[in-house]
Amino acid sequence: MSFTFFAMAGVLAFVLFFNDNSVMSNYEHEREIERLRAEIQSNRDTLEYYQSLNERLDTDPETMERIVREQYHMQRPNEDIYIVE
Repeated sequence: MSFTFFAMAGVLAFVLFFNDNSVMSNYEHEREIERLRAEIQSNRDTLEYYQSLNERLDTDPETMERIVREQYHMQRPNEDIYIVE
C-alpha cells in the first residue's frame, strides 16, 4: 500500500466523521429539523383551534355561555351549581 492511499483514506475519514459537516452531525441536524417541523405543526394546530374558538366566542352567545360556565364556574343568579370531580 502506498502513502497516497493512506493519505486519501485519512482525509476521507476526516471529512466524513470529524468535520463540522460530518455524517453524524448531518444526521443529528436532520433529526432536529424533523422534531422542529413536528413542533411547528403542533403549534399550527393549536393556533387554528384557538382562532376558531375565538371566532365562535365572538359570534355565538351559546358557546360563550358554555365556556364561561365550564371553565370559570360562573352561574346565573338563583342557580345552584354542583361540581363533581
